[in-house]
Amino acid sequence: MLTARRWNLLIPLLALGTGAAQAQTAAVGAAPYRLLHTIPLKGDGKWDFLSVDPAGQRLYVSHATQVEVVDLQTRQQIGTIPNTPGVHGIEVIPGAGRGYVTCGRVNQCVVFDTKTLQPIGAPIATGPKPDALFYDAFSGRVFLFSNKGGQSTVLDARTGAVVGTAALGGDVEAPATDGKGGIFVNIEDKNEVIEFDAKSLAVRHRYSVAPGDGPTGLAYDPKAGRLFSACANEKLVITDSRTGQQVAVLPIGKKADGAAFDPATGNVIVSCGEGLLTVIHQDSPSKYRVVATVRTAPGAATLAFDPVSHHIFVCTADYGPAPAPTEAEPKPKPGIVAGTFRVLEYGQ
Repeated sequence: MLTARRWNLLIPLLALGTGAAQAQTAAVGAAPYRLLHTIPLKGDGKWDFLSVDPAGQRLYVSHATQVEVVDLQTRQQIGTIPNTPGVHGIEVIPGAGRGYVTCGRVNQCVVFDTKTLQPIGAPIATGPKPDALFYDAFSGRVFLFSNKGGQSTVLDARTGAVVGTAALGGDVEAPATDGKGGIFVNIEDKNEVIEFDAKSLAVRHRYSVAPGDGPTGLAYDPKAGRLFSACANEKLVITDSRTGQQVAVLPIGKKADGAAFDPATGNVIVSCGEGLLTVIHQDSPSKYRVVATVRTAPGAATLAFDPVSHHIFVCTADYGPAPAPTEAEPKPKPGIVAGTFRVLEYGQ
């Protein structure tokens, strides 16, 4: 850029080179993802969210009653955060040396020390079935979202003190933020994506995602103001966050539960529990297209996105035969094969 300013004669050549570079970037951005690493983890049991801590270069993985911690430089498991029954979401607060974990089975949030992985103080009482959680740097708050009862317990990120409760009017799923005090969440049972104020906690807008049904995973493009709601009926609904108008509806895989937007590539990545990633490219804020479906493994329904490496992480295990039906469980789900829990890392 400095050379272009100093030598006007080079401007046409530089413009030509820039155009070629942009075309090449667009082509790379639309490329399919491939499996880079398989990271085996100890222990058995069910799983839900994963969370990347870019500053600490760690991956936190929910796993039944504990959180598995992976070093992203060595791709080795380096520890466990115990006593988190029914763990769902994990979030590390940058520069604070602490993280938060929602425990859906006991309606609590556990605060942990990122160095020792030990608890900080007593668990915090939450609303019913705390599921996803989110740190908002603008307000300095942590939001714990209940998947039942339509509320969010709000904490001071530095102290863990409860500072309020947001009444959101439905079963809350994945969150996102505009970085300016607007928090977005999917409302699964109402087929809505809503915006509420991070400080006043008042709901600002409610937007329908129909024909989408059962929105779970949510991603956001703050530059274009686009919300990406991954729905249970195999549709990704794209909504203008400023007007509520639907921009596009695209096909995705079955059992979708996670979504991410990578501004560097213009890709929306949706993780689907049937065992695939649907990759959708943003050609412009008003034009989107499916560019790839990448096979993962059954059960890999959620994802974590690393903004440093631009890699995608999912987790799963192998499934065995279902146990015999009982009166209490007439349609039992397939069992999990012991010793097969793992993280799959994808990149371009």
